[in-house]
Amino acid sequence: MDIIISNTGAVPIYEQITRQIKGLILRGELREGEALPSMRTLARDLHISLITTKRAYEELEREGFVATVPGKGCFVAPRNLELARESLMTQIEESLSQAVRLARSGGVSLSELNESLRILYQEEPL
Repeated sequence: MDIIISNTGAVPIYEQITRQIKGLILRGELREGEALPSMRTLARDLHISLITTKRAYEELEREGFVATVPGKGCFVAPRNLELARESLMTQIEESLSQAVRLARSGGVSLSELNESLRILYQEEPL
């Protein structure tokens, strides 16, 4: 499992991990029942705090993406991927609505907004 984190961005590290693991699950790269690396292993591999990985895994579990089996670890939870994708689309629409409001209030045109989105989509790591 390849996770890339940025220490310089505005997005907290635990959230970067959470987003990337969700993406792997939604794209089918991590399948139902598949084990995730232990929190300690992930923390060591990413050179981050164990507390950060614990927070990411807790968030994933709270949202139903993973299930923890005591003494065995975290596994991709069984879920309705269509429902998960719909939830993701709702979050995207909320964020885009906020961006549109900001753009309108600042006089940013739709073409400028589209160009910004295109650039961000191509360059921003998960």
